[in-house]
Amino acid sequence: MKTHYPKGPFQPEEAVVLLDRKDREYLARLDQRRGIAIRGGKIAVEAIIGREEGCVVRSSVNEPFLVFRPSLPQLIPNLPRSAQVIYPKDIGPILLWADLFPGARVVEAGVGAGALSMALLRAIADSGQLISYEIREDFAELAQKNVARYFGPAPNWTVKIADVALQLDETDIDRVILDLPEPWHVIERAWKVLRPGGFLLCYLPTVLQVKSLVDALRDDKRFACIETTETLMRYWHFKGMSARPQHRMVAHTGFLTSARRLADGEKDIPRAP
Repeated sequence: MKTHYPKGPFQPEEAVVLLDRKDREYLARLDQRRGIAIRGGKIAVEAIIGREEGCVVRSSVNEPFLVFRPSLPQLIPNLPRSAQVIYPKDIGPILLWADLFPGARVVEAGVGAGALSMALLRAIADSGQLISYEIREDFAELAQKNVARYFGPAPNWTVKIADVALQLDETDIDRVILDLPEPWHVIERAWKVLRPGGFLLCYLPTVLQVKSLVDALRDDKRFACIETTETLMRYWHFKGMSARPQHRMVAHTGFLTSARRLADGEKDIPRAP
């Protein structure tokens, strides 16, 4: 059975990432039926299979490439997709602010290309359970293909083609994570499926959506610890004696809003006047 975290020499059918002189990334698979077409040249997969990570191969036009197994931050932006993915700079905080742990039972909604699904599966480990809701069948199919190709077998993952606002019906869930344009429509069902103390976390692109969500959570009165954060990432450039921030940075992508479910019947939350 394919391992989620392979080590040792490269094997057939593995995913690899190739880096050129400018550290540009190219995601590929070691498919022995065809070579890797790259930057006007071609690389035979036999030149990679059996070698260790960090090796250098040359294309048919003599261009050198470094070869590694893709890390999650390398994999996510390069995944085949028909919808925008949640980028690594937001996935890291999602895993922390939702307090994911091995063995957690998690519901997510809006699977896109499966990028967050893979990160969640890694975080909850084989002992956890992930239930993913997706309203679009084509998105769900692509996410399942990506997880199968780039993560491996996931028997603890269930994908449901359904509207989470109408059909969410699990019980005793530890975390609910929503990548939806109107997550406030899911608050009632999220409260019902979450265990007391469980986390609801929503990813939203605009501040007006966040305002609607926070107002709805406060009006509901059955959630506490409501927090909204935004993560900005700036890379730095080093060359000789020069050290400066890069001219372009990964600035706004989305807001994360988290909240915790209160115990049954609790609504009298202490608040500042």
